[in-house]
Amino acid sequence: MTRVREIAQLGAKVLRQKAEAVADVHDVEIRQIIEAMQSTLATTSGVGIAAPQISESKQIIIIASRPTPRYPSAPLMEPTVMINPCFEVLSEAQEKGWEGCLSVPGIRALVPRYQEIMIHYTDQQGGLVESKLSGFVARIFQHEVDHLEGKTYLDRVENNADIFSESEYVKLVDGMSV
Repeated sequence: MTRVREIAQLGAKVLRQKAEAVADVHDVEIRQIIEAMQSTLATTSGVGIAAPQISESKQIIIIASRPTPRYPSAPLMEPTVMINPCFEVLSEAQEKGWEGCLSVPGIRALVPRYQEIMIHYTDQQGGLVESKLSGFVARIFQHEVDHLEGKTYLDRVENNADIFSESEYVKLVDGMSV
């Protein structure tokens, strides 16, 4: 099994750099990065990961929506590796939703994201994929693509009052479900 990598934390230079495009999806180094991302994500309750989060400045993300303690109502999907991902906005409509990040532990924030997007990426076999995303999975995709642009979700927050500690977020969510 591939070694689990340390997750870069807010303040790490790699999280603020624009990631490099992947030229050859079959390159051994790229395969090793993908395996490390998969192994690392599997040890967390995250629903996605970007290569810069394991200190690799490459345009690779994995979207892995699944119900977790952090996202109990997340839809279940197979983890999907996306190389050189990008998207187009299908509707200007945005919605604020709660986000956290493996690179920013202990913090949650309400982040506005586009609700409907058309995504484009290269799969692990080198095929070009185009797909329409909406809702939570579209949110994850935009969050992970931000990492490839050198941004974190905190850069998208409209009002600092929308930033919560994890413990206050849990109290808020528990209060809403009572």
